[in-house]
Order: sequence, then structure tokens, then C-alpha cells
Amino acid sequence: MLGAVTADGAEPRLFVVVLEGSSGAGGEYDRVEVEAVVDTGFDGALQLPPDIFRRLGHPYEGSTRGTLADGSEAWFDYHTGKVLWHGAERDDVVVIAGDGDPLVGMALLGGSQLQVDVVPGGSVVVEELT
Repeated sequence: MLGAVTADGAEPRLFVVVLEGSSGAGGEYDRVEVEAVVDTGFDGALQLPPDIFRRLGHPYEGSTRGTLADGSEAWFDYHTGKVLWHGAERDDVVVIAGDGDPLVGMALLGGSQLQVDVVPGGSVVVEELT
């Protein structure tokens, strides 16, 4: 998977393909490509805005409390989601519904090598470890 560091050099970003919660008539899933910030401080898998959940129909699982970067705590709804990851469908992804930019966290990056050229426009590469 490929991405890029933002023009101001502040964030590595990566494109993630999120799949619909259930397949359509031909057994195919609707797909949404989402540009997400790679956040190694986020121990979850994926955070997406609630409108994507409504569109793709990921089942609601519950609520959980999480600690934000500033040390404060907040409640988040979470869902079971499907993504394309390293060329394969992965359907066990816990997706947090949150405001702000979509985030890719450490739970999704597990088993991967992350390489970031930390300069404006630098490359972001995620490869599966074998």
C-alpha cells in the first residue's frame, strides 16, 4: 500500500479500501477508498466518520472508552468492518466511529512494515511481513 506525507510534512497518509458490510446481488461488495492518517499512537485498527458506517452498513457492536492524545477519555461506538489489506479481504476489523480525519492504527498495521520518508510529499509504504 502506498501513501504520502502531507505537503506540510505533518502527517503520513495512506489509502485504505473499506468494503460494504454485506455483499450485493452479484456477491460483490461496494468499496470506498478512504485517505487516512497513519497514527502509531492509536492502538485500534481503523477510525472512520459515522457517515461511512451508514453508507456501508457495518454492524454496530457496542461502545468503548478510549484515551485521547491529550490524556482525556472519551466514549466511542465501534463496529465490525471489512477492508482490503495486503490484497486480501479482512473482515475482522474493529472500526471506531469518530469525528475528524480517518485514522489507521496499530491493530491494522500489525504484521506489516511501515516506511515513512518524513519530508513534505515523502512516500508512505506499508508492506506485509512474511
